[in-house]
Amino acid sequence: MRDIFTEIFENQPLDPVEAVRHALRPNLRKRFYETAHVGEGGAILLDGKPVKTPARRTLNAPTHELAEAIAGEWNSQYDVVDPARMPLTRLANAIIDAVCDAPRPVADEIEKYLRSDLVCYRAEAPAGLVEKQARAWDPVLAWARDRFNARFVLAQGVMHVAQPRESVEALRSAIPTEPWRLGAVSSITTLTGSGLFAVALAHRALDPGEVWSAAHVDEDWQMSQWGRDELALQRRAFREAEFHAAVSVLILTD
Repeated sequence: MRDIFTEIFENQPLDPVEAVRHALRPNLRKRFYETAHVGEGGAILLDGKPVKTPARRTLNAPTHELAEAIAGEWNSQYDVVDPARMPLTRLANAIIDAVCDAPRPVADEIEKYLRSDLVCYRAEAPAGLVEKQARAWDPVLAWARDRFNARFVLAQGVMHVAQPRESVEALRSAIPTEPWRLGAVSSITTLTGSGLFAVALAHRALDPGEVWSAAHVDEDWQMSQWGRDELALQRRAFREAEFHAAVSVLILTD
């Protein structure tokens, strides 16, 4: 059993497109269990045996609802066990093996995003893109201002602009400290390019679907002008599954 879990979940590609390609190769492990269910302490069991993370820890969850969702991923596998279709399990592995042991560096990384957040860097032109960015990104800035009295400075173009220390600190204090929620916020931050969006989702201040669309305003604008980019859309579909897994962790641990 140990070798099976190692083979399935260790050394998985980090790039989303490569992960999709990897998943299509004919070397996926055949399903080797009848059923997955939740055991004592939220442990995920396969035919009564505990699932192990790549670091050989028990795969479990802090709430029964989240544990059931993870077990559901295992039950949804059919002929083979496909890690590309198990974003909750992969996120759980990362949280258990990494975030639980070292939460501070994870929060520090989110703070780095807050200091140069996606929503603070606006296009100078064309007017249509400027308007779309404002409509999609201004609500999270308004939430930060109204909820935490945190005011962020906007810039045009990509030249770095320093953010007020007190604003960054206010949002840093709003980052969850519980490892599962912290791990989910970290995942959302990297997937969207915005610590503001991630923290707002942790506080249920925004709709996840709207956030995902807002994170792709620039990309969608480019495709509206130059045509669909199938490779980019393939990458986005993989990342969207990761995003919704992280959102599920926030919802099911609240």
